Amino acid sequence: MLTAEQIIASHKANIETLFGLTGKAFEGVEKLVELNMTASKAALSEVAGSAQAALGVKDAQELMALQASMLQPLAEKTAAYSRHLYDIATGAGAELGKSFEAKTAEAQKAIAGLVDSASKNAPAGSETAVAVMKSAIAAGNNAFESVQKAVKQATDMAEANFNAVAATAVNASKSATATATAKKR
Repeated sequence: MLTAEQIIASHKANIETLFGLTGKAFEGVEKLVELNMTASKAALSEVAGSAQAALGVKDAQELMALQASMLQPLAEKTAAYSRHLYDIATGAGAELGKSFEAKTAEAQKAIAGLVDSASKNAPAGSETAVAVMKSAIAAGNNAFESVQKAVKQATDMAEANFNAVAATAVNASKSATATATAKKR
């Protein structure tokens, strides 16, 4: 049976965990805001430079060359921005996941302790019920571990797909830039 001190300690730990998770979430938001501010400043500067370059164009062919020269860096910057965004999201998700896993492990330990305590104090003849309870807890733990493995595999696959798409986009922009440059000649 739980004592008042144990219940209070549990609530206190849960509140500390909540504030810790909230802090981690705010750190992720701060990183996202910083990334967006940096990207916005860079974009504004590049727009000004591009406008100045466009004003200096003398003919349509020079304008096409200018546009082609801007295409590849834009794709690379977009891929880099997406990568930073992905890193921030996965980092925040990993922090929250670690906390969740730690709390789950604590809960699993506590439940196992309660079952052991209950089985020691169980009346004679209840061994089958205790065995069924332990089996159910073991099955639940195995299911949770399977879900964790599946989520890890899905995350790894998503990251590999993201990297492949980013590389393809950059390569496509290089190819388009090379084609536009070749047509200019």
